[in-house]
Parts: sequence; C-alpha cells; structure tokens
Amino acid sequence: MTEDSLQERRGDGGRAEVAPSQASAYSQSLAGSGASWRWLLAKEWRELLASRAYWILLLLVGPLVGNGFITAINLYAEASGIGGGAAALTQGLTPLDGILVPTFGAYDLAVTLLFPFVVIRLVAAEKQSGALKLILQFPTGLTSAMAAKTLALGLGWLVAWLPGMIALLLWKHYGGHLYGPETLNLLLGHLLHMALSTGVAVAAAAIAESAASAAIVTLGFTVGTWALDFIAAGRGGLLQELAAYTPTAALRVFEQGLLRLSTVIVIAAFSLAGVALAVIWLHTGRSWRYRGLATATVVVGLVLAVFPATRLRPSWDMSENRRNSFAPADEAVLRQIKEPLKITVYLAPEDPRLTDFERSILVKLRRLLPRVEVDYTAGSHTGLFESDEDHYGEIWYELSAKRVMNRSTTEAIVLEQLYDLAGLSPPERVEENDFPGYPLAARPAGAAWIYYLFWPLTIVVSWWLIRR
Repeated sequence: MTEDSLQERRGDGGRAEVAPSQASAYSQSLAGSGASWRWLLAKEWRELLASRAYWILLLLVGPLVGNGFITAINLYAEASGIGGGAAALTQGLTPLDGILVPTFGAYDLAVTLLFPFVVIRLVAAEKQSGALKLILQFPTGLTSAMAAKTLALGLGWLVAWLPGMIALLLWKHYGGHLYGPETLNLLLGHLLHMALSTGVAVAAAAIAESAASAAIVTLGFTVGTWALDFIAAGRGGLLQELAAYTPTAALRVFEQGLLRLSTVIVIAAFSLAGVALAVIWLHTGRSWRYRGLATATVVVGLVLAVFPATRLRPSWDMSENRRNSFAPADEAVLRQIKEPLKITVYLAPEDPRLTDFERSILVKLRRLLPRVEVDYTAGSHTGLFESDEDHYGEIWYELSAKRVMNRSTTEAIVLEQLYDLAGLSPPERVEENDFPGYPLAARPAGAAWIYYLFWPLTIVVSWWLIRR
C-alpha cells in the first residue's frame, strides 16, 4: 500500500485525517518496508509547511535580519571613516562585534518570541485533532515520532537562517572580512539557543491542556530567565552561577567569541530533557503515576548531568583578537598558580568599572586558574548608598593567606599585582603585533531590496504555491 492510496480529508488547520483501520494497515506496511522513519519525517515536514505560524516566522525574520544588517553596515562604515574623516580606533573594528552579533541578534528575538509558537502548534494541534491517538498506534513508537518532529523543526529553522547566510555573502561581497572559528562559534550558540527553545516549547505543549496555556508557560519561562539574569548581575554566589546558563547569558558567551564546554553540555542537556518530558506526557495511555515517576527520573538525570557539567573548566577562545585570553607569556606564568584565588569586589552592578573588570580580567582568570572565587560586597545597585563608603571601588585579591588591594581594572596593573601576590617573576614583555582591525567604509548596496522586497515576496509566493 502506498501513501497515495490512503483516503485523506482536510480537517481543522488543514491536517490530514485517516481512518484507524487504514492507519493500522499502513503502519504494518511501513514496518515491513523499513520506510517508517522517512515517512514520519516527511509527515512532520508537511505538517510544518502547513503551519501558518511557520510562514509568518519566515516572513518576519527576513526584514528583522535585514534591519539589523543594514544598520550594522552603516554604523561600521561611519566608524571606518566613510565620510572622509579618520577611522575610529581600528582595533575595535571587528566583524564579530560590528556585523555578526547585531545581524544575528534578530534570530535571538525570533527564537524567543516567534519560534516557540511554531513548535507549540506542531505538537498541540495533534492533541486537539485526535491525530496523536493514531500516531501512538504506529510501530515506530512515540519516541521516533518526536525525534522526527524535532528534526523537522531543526530543518525548518535552517531555512529561516537563509537571510543570515545572505547577510554573510553580502558582507563578503562588499569586501568585508570573516574569521571562520568565531563565525562558526556564533552560529553554534544560536543553534543551541534554538534547541533549548524547542525543548521548552515541546515540553510545555505536551504537559499543558491547550496551545494557549503552553504559550503562556513558555513565555513565563523566558521572562523568568530574564529576571534571573537581571537579579544575579554583579551579585556572585549560587545565583550568578545559575544565571550564567540562562539563554541570554549563554548566548552572550558565544557572542564574545568564547566556547565553553560546560555551557554546551548544560544547554544540550536541558534541550534533551524537554523532548524527553514531551514523550512522557504525550502518551495518553500511561497513568498519572507513571508520568510522575518518569518525570522525576528525567529531572534527577538532568541534575546529575548538569551539576558536574557546570564544574568543567575547558574553554576555547575562538575570537580572532584573543579578547578572552591574556598574552601567551602571561598565561604560561599564571598557570603556575595552583591555590584558590579569592577576589572581593567593592563595586556596584551598575558601575561600568565592574563590567570592564569582568570582561578584561575575570573571564580570562577563570579560564586559567583552577579556582576563582568572587565576592561582590556592594550593598546597592548604583554605589550611591554604600554602608562603607571608604572601601567602595576597592578590589582585594587573596591567595595563600596573603592579601593585596588596588582599585585598577587595567590588565597590566592587575597582572603585576597577581605576580607579586603569588611570588612569581613576571614574563619578559615582547612586542607583539596588535590586532589590526578590519575597517570597511561600504554602504549596504542592494540589501534593502533583498530583505524588504524580494524576501517577503518569495515567502508569500512560496506559501501560495504550497497551499495550492
């Protein structure tokens, strides 16, 4: 029996419904021919293309990416001296910060506020239409069906990446520079962000009674991570450790050109846990007790996987300008420090010196030293109402019962103090070629036509042809 021989009729939302006897016969045919997986994937792909939410996502993502890309190109050109004046500090003109991050920032918005509705629709619609009961009769099982659904969503997201890939091609066409490792690292960060969003959305759609409830749960999760990221800023302790793995904070790591093994494992673990919860709760034939025990097992497994992963230290600086690393000579000396380093910071979260200290010093120290403990002691967010004003602005370093203090956030001064504290001889300063930067005074010629006219027109025409 072939798929065309099944009698189909259009149901709510344009879904195909089949009689149970036909579904059972077709399932046996699929099992005998070994084509079940391909059929499931094709089915989920057709379901995705039948979703209006997916086409709305494609329609909006083009102008969003285009706006970010065109704005970034214009700002980059102005900083490069397109008006005839001198270029800004060339070391700061990097494609990662100037072009890639603002352009792909549109995907951060899309995967947070748009893509979850596509995922929820793909899961919740089968529950509401009754098609889920037919899927449970397939010999492949619900796990294979969910895997096919997840893969179809991943392929659909890659299609949504086309505007971003076009932006990269346009940037190269204008004469821009791209560094492969940092570009691929940023794409990996956005891919993991999509996987996490998919895991949360499928779990919410499987557990909630309706698509509206699932959307509220997903949005609540997103807002909750934003709140955690905001509250934990500059506070240290367990709260800041948890906030380091929120979607926004995790993506920020990749945007800085840093690849952390712990971040990759934690995000992947949460994504897989979401899919596992969806498989558990979508099976309507299982009792509430079974679902509760299986959910507890997934949660325990997630904790056992995430807790050791957060202690992993391997990380790689994928940026071309080595922004997350000290000079190689300094790193060789700092690796000799084996004792825990405790840092007490008397700076408020809103103080720009704290941001500069974390980016230029703390990120690099955490990559090298076996243990770095940071204690934030500021009592207010602005530093205006501190109980101990005499100590505000101080940064104390403690190593092997010895303590020193300074107020500087400059890399050279901090390193000299650490060498003195650890009793190490500073390395010889070798003149190194500074990062040259890549200024480019170019206008985004033709980009507006592509993103504001041709892309929306292509999406509308494609949707019309597929609907026919």
